[in-house]
Amino acid sequence: MPRLFHVSDLHFGCADEAALAWFAEAVRAERPDAVAVTGDLTMRARTAEFEAATRWLESLDVPLTIEPGNHDLPWNPISRLLRPYRHFRRLERHLERPIDLPGLWLVPLKTTVRAQLRHNWSWGVVSRSSLAEALELVRRTPPGAVAIVAAHHPLVDRDDIRSRGRTLRGREALVQLAAAGAHAVLSGHVHDPFDAEIDADGRPIRVIGAGTLSHRTRASRPSFNMVTIADGRIETVSRVMG
Repeated sequence: MPRLFHVSDLHFGCADEAALAWFAEAVRAERPDAVAVTGDLTMRARTAEFEAATRWLESLDVPLTIEPGNHDLPWNPISRLLRPYRHFRRLERHLERPIDLPGLWLVPLKTTVRAQLRHNWSWGVVSRSSLAEALELVRRTPPGAVAIVAAHHPLVDRDDIRSRGRTLRGREALVQLAAAGAHAVLSGHVHDPFDAEIDADGRPIRVIGAGTLSHRTRASRPSFNMVTIADGRIETVSRVMG
């Protein structure tokens, strides 16, 4: 029974040290098969923030897959356009890495872009190339495995979550991922956990959001999700720091 810890929005530079320690202790004590980090490792994409995030993530000593978040792209327009992911160099082997576990196939989907024709660049975008890559990976799901996609931004917004991802082409992506065989999409960005089933043009697909381990909490305290696969079913528990 594979077990995945899903964590998001660490926001080093505004991280909650007690929450980081709480999560790291859970990893050490329970040894999940992998940890999925759905973006926003940093607050302002500064070198020192990435260095701190890298040290902490590597100290977990478990298989990792990491999605970039909108806060992880540099604010400097030249750096953003020419080398937007340069600070991930020490984490490159974990960046957008598929995870293959018995019964679970985890697929990355990038929802960050260097620039967009909207005033708020924190919103998500599913590029056609990123979606094509994710769809190809979903179609390669091993027989009998559950296919889960990991992205930073929620692909569709929810009325019960205060923050919005407003992900361009997100609904279209959700429909195509469900048609290709994906069972669920993990995301972050909104800083509050959620778990719901969406009808994607006649096909059900789960959308599962993680909270944050930073001081930038909203409705919920710092939290992460434990995701397990049991008899082909996805079971999730949102674990909230006391």
